[in-house]
Amino acid sequence: MSGAKNCPETPRQKMIGMMYLVLTAMLALNVSSSILEGFTMVDNSLHTTIESANVRNNAQYSDFQSLYDKNPTKVREWLERAKQVKTKSDELYNYIEKFKVDIVKLTDNKDANDSAYVKQIKAKDNLDKAGEYGIIKGNGKKLREKINDYTKFLVGLSAGNETKIKMYQSTFATNKSRDGKPWEETMFEMMPVAAVVTILTKYQSDVRASEAEIVQYLKAQTDASDFRVNKIQAFVIPDSRYVIRGDRYKAKIVLSAVDSTQTPQYYVNGANIAKGLYEVGCTSVGPKKYSGQITIPGNDGIMRSYKFDGDYMVGEPTATMSNEDLNVVYKGIDNKFSISVPGVAAANISIRVEGGSGTQVAPGRFIIRPARDGEIRINVFAKIDKKDLAMGGANYRVKYLPDPKAFLQPNDAGSKPIRGGFMAPIILKSSALIASYGNDELVKANFTVTGFTMIAKGLTPQTVSGSRLSSNFIDKLLKGDILMINNIKAVGPDQRVRDLGSISIQL
Repeated sequence: MSGAKNCPETPRQKMIGMMYLVLTAMLALNVSSSILEGFTMVDNSLHTTIESANVRNNAQYSDFQSLYDKNPTKVREWLERAKQVKTKSDELYNYIEKFKVDIVKLTDNKDANDSAYVKQIKAKDNLDKAGEYGIIKGNGKKLREKINDYTKFLVGLSAGNETKIKMYQSTFATNKSRDGKPWEETMFEMMPVAAVVTILTKYQSDVRASEAEIVQYLKAQTDASDFRVNKIQAFVIPDSRYVIRGDRYKAKIVLSAVDSTQTPQYYVNGANIAKGLYEVGCTSVGPKKYSGQITIPGNDGIMRSYKFDGDYMVGEPTATMSNEDLNVVYKGIDNKFSISVPGVAAANISIRVEGGSGTQVAPGRFIIRPARDGEIRINVFAKIDKKDLAMGGANYRVKYLPDPKAFLQPNDAGSKPIRGGFMAPIILKSSALIASYGNDELVKANFTVTGFTMIAKGLTPQTVSGSRLSSNFIDKLLKGDILMINNIKAVGPDQRVRDLGSISIQL
């Protein structure tokens, strides 16, 4: 369906318009019978034009209904507006018709007809009755308001089409005259009834012509949002470009129709992009979102916008390596794991532990705590296309923490733990036993010394609870004596009691 076309005036309409202007100008002179007859001729011609417009409008409404019957979804909105046009046009047309009839009845009294043709008016030259009805009785003002409302209605339907808006505003202009007179005084004051009725018939003709124009415009809008195409392309649109073994690859195969003569404008996040190619550097990991719109002129020349949005995930480049012989987790401590899946963002990775617990502390970072002896299994999952997909797993042997070593820790600031050697009694009395992995530490674990035995030549051995040495026992020692700390017991986070051997100190 082609776009809306203007309805050009026919030669007959141009002739009527010319006569209307000439006759109106001659009203300033003495009104002769020949001039009044001229109004009769113009009025008759206007009625003929109105009849033709009615036939044309009825055909358009019938065509509109046929389009609706074929495609209700597409046409419904525009047909509803066309029905509003018919209702509004009929209301104004009938109001003007009654307006004319009332003036004629006021003029001819008993000789008046129920129709308002100039040829039927007896007192065509009466200069008072039109002013009495239109100005004194206030009906002219009401008519002006109805014409203005109708104009606003047509302008509203023509939003975006400045040519049509100006045409309707000009056709139904009710502005004050150059000397400041209101429209109704210019229309009815000292105007012959024949001239007033003819002018009002002209308004009726304009109503039907405007009705035809706007309905044709609305009918064209049923296709205005459609686009003509001259090129067909095939596209594959996958649900996801990343598929896991065992999952299913899904894609839509579609045909895209485009018009190679029209160049759409593409905008992403407010910025114009060339040829619809959106490309952006990925400098940070995590989910990313974007939105934009595509604008393209329709068949009616009006720009139309189509919004869209999208998202994607940026993952950290990773390489996963493991030593299978050292697949070990220790019981009683937090085993820190870094887990990644190539092509999947860390935020979308989760785990499930068989025989223990797993807690995520950061994207891709987990704490594993075994809850049984023997072996546990860590299963890894990745969220892809809103589904948790199994990405594999691994078994880990559960081991108890290795035994730490016993050290004496002097209370002096900055003093390092010692395993034996020479110590002054005063420093020895302020020292405590500790258990740790020392410089050989591979895992972090806290141990607590729970007891030990102090032995020295000539003295009864003393068993001590806790980690502090007995000052009374040390006071009995002399310079050069050797203190043996035996049977050192410590408990680690796995609650196992460990025998850490002995330490020898010479005073």
